[in-house]
Amino acid sequence: MTRLRSVPRDLYAAAAAVLLVAAAILVGRHVYTYDDLIVGWPPLLGRWDPHLGPSTPAAVLVAAATVAYGPAVAARLPWRALLPAAWGAAMAWTWSLALIDGWERGVAGRLTTGQEYLTVIDRWRDIPATLRDFNGHILLHSPDNWPAHVAGHPPGATLTYVLLDRIGLGGGGWAGVWTITVGATGCVAVLVAVRALCGERLARRAAPFLALAPAAVWMGTAADGYFAAVAAWAVALLALTVTGRSLWWTAGAGFLFGWTCYLSYGLTLFAVIGAAVLLLGRRGVRERPVMFVPLLAGMAVVPVAFTVIGFDWWEAYHLLVERYYEGAAGVRPYAYWVWANLACTVLITGLATVAGLRRAGVVLVRRRGEGDARTEDLRLAFLVAAALLTLLIADLSGMSKAETERIWLPFALWLLPACAFLPHPRAWLTAQAILALLVNHLVATGW
Repeated sequence: MTRLRSVPRDLYAAAAAVLLVAAAILVGRHVYTYDDLIVGWPPLLGRWDPHLGPSTPAAVLVAAATVAYGPAVAARLPWRALLPAAWGAAMAWTWSLALIDGWERGVAGRLTTGQEYLTVIDRWRDIPATLRDFNGHILLHSPDNWPAHVAGHPPGATLTYVLLDRIGLGGGGWAGVWTITVGATGCVAVLVAVRALCGERLARRAAPFLALAPAAVWMGTAADGYFAAVAAWAVALLALTVTGRSLWWTAGAGFLFGWTCYLSYGLTLFAVIGAAVLLLGRRGVRERPVMFVPLLAGMAVVPVAFTVIGFDWWEAYHLLVERYYEGAAGVRPYAYWVWANLACTVLITGLATVAGLRRAGVVLVRRRGEGDARTEDLRLAFLVAAALLTLLIADLSGMSKAETERIWLPFALWLLPACAFLPHPRAWLTAQAILALLVNHLVATGW
C-alpha cells in the first residue's frame, strides 16, 4: 500500500523535472542569446533538427524489447550471464541510437571534428617529447595551441587514441568503435559494484535501466563515455575488494583511478564516490587495512609515469582553468548554467532516475527498518546520494558551464541505480526510451 501511495509522488518529481527542462529551454532561447550561452539548442550543445535515420527501426526495436523483456530477464538470468547480456543490450542501444545519424555523422566523424582528439594525432610522433611539451600549447595565445578538447583534458585522453592509431586502429571509425564498446562496459561495472555493496536483488532491478539509459545518446560516441567506463571499473574493483575479494582488485582499482585522473581533471571528484564505497565496506576495511597498500601503489603508477616523462598535471590544470575562462566559459553566465546543467542531467538520466532519487531520499530520511532488504536499500540510497553530491560539487564549481550532457556521463551512470527502487519498471523504462528517442531524433547533438 505504501508503494502505491508513493506513485503519485514519483510522478510529481518527474513533472518537476519536466518543468526544469522546459524552463531551461525557454529561458535559454528567449532570455539569452547564442552569443551569451554559445550553444545551439539550450541547454544542450546541438541544434534543432527533426530527422529519421537508417537505424531508427532498430532503436525502436531495441527499446521495445528491453521494455517488454528486460525486467523479467534481469530477474531470472544467472548472474554470470546477466552481465554480458546487459553489456550487449547497452551496446545495441548505443549503436542503434548513434547510427540514426548514419555511420559517418553518427560514429566515424564524431571524434574527427576540429576540436577533437583525432585532429592532433600527427603531432604525437614522439610521445615523450609531446608529453613534455604538452603544457606549452594549452593557452589560446600559445603557439599551435591544442584544440579545445585536447587542451581541456590531461594527455591520457588523447594518448588513448594515439595508441589506437599506433596499433593500426586509426581513424574515426575505430575510435568510435573503441569508445562505444568500452563505454558500454560501464553498465556492467555499476552492476558489479551495486551487487557487491547492496545485494543482487537491487542490482538485477537496476540492470534494465542501466542498459536503456538516455545517456546512450551521448555515449555514442563522446570520449566521455570511455572515461565513464574507466571510472566505473575503478569503483567496481574497489567495491569487490572491500567486500572480501582479492587484494589484487584493489591494485586494479587504484591504477584505474589514477588513469581516470589523467583522462579528465574533473573526474578527480570520483574520490567522493570511492570514499562512499570505503564507508559502505568499512567492515572489510577494518579487517584488512593492508588493502590501502596496493590501492595507493596502484594509484601512483600513472601519475609517477607521466611525471617522470615530464608532464606536470598541476601546472596543466591551472593552465586549463586560465584557458577555460579565456574561451566560452568567460562568456557563459553562471546564473543560468548552475541550474540548466541540472536540466541536462535530467535529459541524460531520464525521468525514472528523478523518481528513483526521490525514493532514495525517502530511504535515507526514514532510516528505521528491519531486515536485510531494508539494509540493502539504505546502502544503495547512500551510494547514489554520494554520486549526486559529486555531481553537485562539479556543478557549483563553475568548471562545467554547458556540455554537461557529455561531461557528466561518468557521474550519471551512478545515479541510474536509483531506478531499482521504482515499482512498475516497464512503465518507467518506456519513459526512458521515449525520452532518448525524442532527443536523438529532434536534436542534432554535438560536442
